[in-house]
Amino acid sequence: MAGFKGKYEYTVDDKGRLSLPAKLRKHISPEASDTFVITRGHDQCLYLYPQDVWNKLEEDFKERLNVNREEDRLYLRTILMWSHEVGLDKQSRISIPTELIEFAEIQGNVLVIGSLEKIEIWNPTSFKNYLARYSDHPFEDVASRVMGGATT
Repeated sequence: MAGFKGKYEYTVDDKGRLSLPAKLRKHISPEASDTFVITRGHDQCLYLYPQDVWNKLEEDFKERLNVNREEDRLYLRTILMWSHEVGLDKQSRISIPTELIEFAEIQGNVLVIGSLEKIEIWNPTSFKNYLARYSDHPFEDVASRVMGGATT
């Protein structure tokens, strides 16, 4: 199945509910059963994983992380303590837990960004500040370094 992509401007209501864009919903596999795990992401955004993708991620944690290493325990505890299972309601909305709204400093308007296997939810100002941190890094230069000369 194709990955999530695109950027959408949406609103989180007073109850913390967010409608998922239809263009993203069509990429949710039936195995997810309209259920997601939402958790703290990098750079002050939230990550929203379809349940089937999250299940694979948990298996990856079990295989790759060593609970005898301090950093592995810290990572695992952090990602899991912020994780919440949420489902789509009849209006195709998810409810974002208050602690995650506070973490991401969400206040009404959000950016919903497709990021292959997951969806990112951003405070628009935080995203603008994130991009500004890299304004002196031309996209072409970053692409060349990240892709290692690969052509598309």
